[in-house]
Amino acid sequence: MVHGPPAVELVDLRKSFGNLVVLDGLTLRVPTGGVHALLGQNGAGKTTTVRILATLTRPDSGTARVAGHDVVRKRRPVRRAISLAGQHAALDDGQTGLENLTMLARLAGSRASAARARAAALLDRFDLTDAAERRVVTYSGGMRRRLDLAASLVGAPSVIFLDEPTTGLDPRSRQGLWEVIGELAGAGVTVLLTTQYLEEADRLADRIMVLHGGRLAAEGTAVELKRRFGAQRLELTWRDAAGLAEAARRLGDRVTHHESARLTLSVATDGSAPQVRGLLDEVDPDRHGVVRFTVREATLDDVFFTLTGRPVNPEREVAGV
Repeated sequence: MVHGPPAVELVDLRKSFGNLVVLDGLTLRVPTGGVHALLGQNGAGKTTTVRILATLTRPDSGTARVAGHDVVRKRRPVRRAISLAGQHAALDDGQTGLENLTMLARLAGSRASAARARAAALLDRFDLTDAAERRVVTYSGGMRRRLDLAASLVGAPSVIFLDEPTTGLDPRSRQGLWEVIGELAGAGVTVLLTTQYLEEADRLADRIMVLHGGRLAAEGTAVELKRRFGAQRLELTWRDAAGLAEAARRLGDRVTHHESARLTLSVATDGSAPQVRGLLDEVDPDRHGVVRFTVREATLDDVFFTLTGRPVNPEREVAGV
């Protein structure tokens, strides 16, 4: 990661829509360079934060700076420094990939020859050269997302906001987009990524920021967050429902996960052999109920549940604020 002045800095940022408080004194700092993930349940304020940073929404109070420029008083310099790739590709389906990028380069002020050269270079960078002359309406979801990212780089931004960029993509397309995001960061671009896919944040982000209730609940590397807010857990699989119910009664609020359909429950542990033996003896003293046990490392799911009280299920969430 490149170190230097912050790419993004928010201080006591507040935003409400009617009676709905979306940002409630949000303060955070994003260093220059690398990938930074902004996590939170639907309604936590991720998209609103990005819209404010992209000068599309005005905050009610507080300050926000991007590349050293105030997003309210210096909107034009901010817009020159950034690019935004949202949840849906902003492309003209009736034009080819080459025509889309050439048009955008022309709108950015490039001459015709330079615009076409820039478009060709970006198509090559995102592995879309073979589809350059095809109309965008024929592109797959993954190809459209790559083209949208290419479009966001026409102006060579120093900061790029990716708002839920892989929502709805199949695993293979998502993997391909992850590789592209990694390349962007490697080229020196600061990437601020909002996502509900915890695996995505774990895989890509140099630092992770968790929003909850319009505030910053925690930040750090994935390893740091797992160490501070996650815990190893002992996952137990039971022979029958009666044994599972009795174990849940014995453990009480120490149970961290409970799935009746799979006859499993989990309890926090430090992973040491003495503690694991002690827990097994406590919940299954006759040694007839537990048919299988596994000690699992902490995940970002565990961290998220600890910080917000709810698991993330992106398939059931609808993008909002």
